[in-house]
Amino acid sequence: MNIFADFNARVVKAVQGLDLAAKDGGAPDFSRITVEPPRDASHGDLATNAALVLSKAVGANPRQLAEKIATAMALDPDVASAEVAGPGFVNLRLSPGFWHKQLAIMLAEGGEYGRSTVGGGVKTNVEYVSANPTGPMHVGHCRGAVVGDALANLLAFAGYDVTREYYINDAGAQVDVLARSAMLRYREALGEAIGEIPAGLYPGDYLIPVGQALAREFGRGLNQMPEADALAIVKDRTIDAMMAMIRADLALLNVHHDVFFSERKLHEDGAAPIRNAINGLTLNGHIYKGKLPPPKGEKPDDWEDREQTLFRSTEVGDDVDRPLVKSDGSYTYFAGDVAYLQDKIDRGFKSTIFVLGADHGGYVKRMEALARALSGGEVKLTVLLCQLVKLFRDGEPVRMSKRSGDFVTLRDVVDEVGRDPIRFMMLYRSHDAPLDFDFAKVTEQSKENPVFYVQYASARCHSVFRQAREQFPGETFGRDELAGRAHLLTAEGEIALVRKLAEYPRMIEAAALAMEPHRMAFYLYDLASAFHAHWNRGTENVDLRFVKVNDRESTLARLGLVQAVCDVLGSGLGLVGADAPTEMR
Repeated sequence: MNIFADFNARVVKAVQGLDLAAKDGGAPDFSRITVEPPRDASHGDLATNAALVLSKAVGANPRQLAEKIATAMALDPDVASAEVAGPGFVNLRLSPGFWHKQLAIMLAEGGEYGRSTVGGGVKTNVEYVSANPTGPMHVGHCRGAVVGDALANLLAFAGYDVTREYYINDAGAQVDVLARSAMLRYREALGEAIGEIPAGLYPGDYLIPVGQALAREFGRGLNQMPEADALAIVKDRTIDAMMAMIRADLALLNVHHDVFFSERKLHEDGAAPIRNAINGLTLNGHIYKGKLPPPKGEKPDDWEDREQTLFRSTEVGDDVDRPLVKSDGSYTYFAGDVAYLQDKIDRGFKSTIFVLGADHGGYVKRMEALARALSGGEVKLTVLLCQLVKLFRDGEPVRMSKRSGDFVTLRDVVDEVGRDPIRFMMLYRSHDAPLDFDFAKVTEQSKENPVFYVQYASARCHSVFRQAREQFPGETFGRDELAGRAHLLTAEGEIALVRKLAEYPRMIEAAALAMEPHRMAFYLYDLASAFHAHWNRGTENVDLRFVKVNDRESTLARLGLVQAVCDVLGSGLGLVGADAPTEMR
């Protein structure tokens, strides 16, 4: 249960009971009322801005209105006190009994605690990674893979109907270059001396096994075919091999997609999907014939001073109209985007999310405009741009991978530090901020390493139960039994932990609505900090320890708190895509 949403409803009900009327005679607008944690925890458990957002409309002094709201809220049986602060905030302190009830709810829901219906089952497509199938995954893809996958997990947990998609860029010049590169490795596998890889081709060693596989399958047969026929075969085999490698690389991060959409599909039957999508835009008045002025600065390679078929994208929020057909009659790359987005709309998605690299900033407005035009404004399109990741080892930049030729592969990073540090640390900063990833720091066992600190909290929770089983042999520590002792929790540190746990549902909903999966990592670190802090209090004061020798009732109550912490850590780490360990080795 989201207690902040619950108390928002209670505040609105209390305000409605004051029979306020807007100065214009209408009903006051309650939609701007919020209930949040106060900035300073010493001020209470919850704070509401109700008086501040309503005072002007109803012609009341904010503090005087706040006093009335505080008086009304003080009547709520779960409110211990209601006080006015500052220009008109109302701070609420909740009763210990309320927190005891919340802990019982947490224990009853277990790993489902925090799951929300805020998404309303909206059919949502999250497309992420979508790297060209021309080589292994590199660290630049890694951040987008983690952000996209964690976002998909988050949205599904928040009640959205999520499909995870990978767009295979298997059409265009880059796959022609890939085929020629593989053909060279094929000749090498047959014993030819190919020398240094020519400029413009892919030099990485990862194509050597592809060439060897082609040699085993075809012998010298490819050399005896017309070049175009041989390259067509090589292209298909190489793309399949690259996608198998990419899937394997992503699996190392526990990233799995539901759909792999081939760009080639858009070019089938004489590019019928593209043509049909453009025809649809034409029928709705979004297409015209005209000329575009030359862009400011350097002209792009595909700019042409001629009448073109243009998408009237400036009428739906873009900066400039976009060409769809080249002078030779072929379609522009953006025309493929038109067909691809139309395909998503035809599949019934009402929200479509693209997780892209920072170099795709120019795509944002045109894609948002395209979504408005194709769906009549019914489909929400969101683009998340992931900033660069810089790799360091003890503060020194990490060198490139020999296997790849010119970049650090995702597999290199996973092999060195493991999946969990990568998944957690890629989320320990907002996707739109640059990220420095230091191999040494993400593997050290200290509070300065967030993933270790959070996973150590999980391991400590399990160690408490192991200790309890030693002290109280034969006990089952069932959830109902633990919840039934919640009222015995009275220490401030214990109640503070329950308060932090109660923020989890709100965090899930807010992170999902804002599409900010990094909030999960931040929250988990804060929860781990609160748990470790209370553990340390028990080190100094034996009366606060989770397991009290010869005090079964207090131990059961505190084990309920530990179980709830364990549940939320496990849930959050699962959404991040990392393990919640039972012990640290």
